[in-house]
Amino acid sequence: MKAFNFFILYRFPIGIVLLVAGIALGVSIGWWEATVVLLIAVVCIVTHLLFGPMRLVQEAVEAGDIEGATALMNKVKFPKLLYKPIRSVYYFMQSNMAMYSNDLDKAEATIRQSIQSGSPMKEYEGMQYFQLGTIAYQKNDLKTADQNLKKAVRMGLPDKENTAAALLTLASIAMSRRDFKSAKEYFRRAKAQKPTTAQIVNQIKEMDKYISRMPG
Repeated sequence: MKAFNFFILYRFPIGIVLLVAGIALGVSIGWWEATVVLLIAVVCIVTHLLFGPMRLVQEAVEAGDIEGATALMNKVKFPKLLYKPIRSVYYFMQSNMAMYSNDLDKAEATIRQSIQSGSPMKEYEGMQYFQLGTIAYQKNDLKTADQNLKKAVRMGLPDKENTAAALLTLASIAMSRRDFKSAKEYFRRAKAQKPTTAQIVNQIKEMDKYISRMPG
């Protein structure tokens, strides 16, 4: 695995070195002899441009190494050349990184680029709109937040934690509009997900205090 990760990280410079070596071999000895070297060089360069280091970025994020993930993301110099599903993930990760640093404008711009690039799976598309809705909510654009979070829930989210988070935000928006009936329904659906993440469980406990006092 380490050897494969090393290849992913350095395949572009490896490809350049092999390309130069292949050309030199072709000129000095013969192009037939250089074919294999040139082919490997092309594979290294093309796979780097199409896929980038996104596998390593994902591993870094899962390990909680945000700085490492950011450094790897910065190695992608031509994101528009990435294979479309990979490009979508790249922009999604860019949006996540921007949210970590509270750069909501960049987070919104990059998640929109992710949506424009398409989605590798239906649940992932739901997460794109969940992200867009969350950003709008943090910007206090409740109308846009409501639209995108509802769309995310309709499309489906990959787990009960994200579903509960989206429903709780929708309940909060409904409460701010004094739409108590909708707020109670969203809250009921959020609780029905039975989330286990501490942050979401605490949000449910806090919101329950207000929901129980609502008329209707």
